[in-house]
Amino acid sequence: MTFGLFGTKDTGPVSDAVKRHWVDTRLPAWARPYARLARWERPIGWWLLLWPCWWSAALAAIAAEAPYPDPWHLALFLIGAVAMRGAGCTYNDLVDEDIDAQVERTRSRPIPAGQVTRTQAKVFLVLQAFVGFLVLIQFNGFAIALGIASLATVAVYPFMKRVTDWPQLFLGFAFSWGALMGWAAAFGRLDWAPVVLYLGGICWTIGYDTIYAHQDKEDDALVGVRSTARLFGARTKPALIALYGAATGLFALAAALADAGPAAFLGLAAGAGHLVWQILVLDIDHPDQCLKLFRSNTTYGWVVFSGYVADALIGSL
Repeated sequence: MTFGLFGTKDTGPVSDAVKRHWVDTRLPAWARPYARLARWERPIGWWLLLWPCWWSAALAAIAAEAPYPDPWHLALFLIGAVAMRGAGCTYNDLVDEDIDAQVERTRSRPIPAGQVTRTQAKVFLVLQAFVGFLVLIQFNGFAIALGIASLATVAVYPFMKRVTDWPQLFLGFAFSWGALMGWAAAFGRLDWAPVVLYLGGICWTIGYDTIYAHQDKEDDALVGVRSTARLFGARTKPALIALYGAATGLFALAAALADAGPAAFLGLAAGAGHLVWQILVLDIDHPDQCLKLFRSNTTYGWVVFSGYVADALIGSL
């Protein structure tokens, strides 16, 4: 077909995407550009959006002396993370078309590569946002209002790389919002534990996205895109020590405020070991390694979540 949503042009995968992914081998050709817009071939993005939600839900279970986080909430957050991460990426690509066309790693993305039109991308954005809305209205009224408020952080993020050296801070505001949502979904309110968890998530996000941004620092300098990778430069490792150290301390304080026991802190200690490993092996001039370390934060998320869940189970006995 050559019209409507089906009139796409599959010119091949994005240059830094996972090779031979199911998006490129199993989806019909017309659907592949949309999957690439949503980054379905790169699950790390929705995992990073999901972890603060699941951590918060697990802390809520600890505070409520429940044996585990609400499975229904975990499922809703998973669906919502995939949908809203895809919507966010589509929105970001619409805003950044001119920049993406000038950067080696991103010029093969669907919009600058001509795989989809801007109109098609906008329709796809609305469809994904609608799925996110359907997920959101399953929660209580307070959580719904809180979720709607998060759209302000999503809206401003793509523009920050043009005006500040700290766009990763604004990514942290958006990607860590789930730290508030898990608690709000369980209790219909916010307390200090999720707020502190949110602050820790922001520090963690700045850290891992600084590593990610080192892949593009040369092209970014040429086109005028700003980032903490360019700002920190050779001082990236000391900056990561501060950021990851602050994240670990804040996550531990959030656990203490939720009345967590030893298992939660053991998980955080194991997670801290993983973050130390990232810093020790990091080579900021090795793009492939930067991508690998960035993706390893999925492992970090599992370690912290497992500690929180184990603590909830132990605490309920």
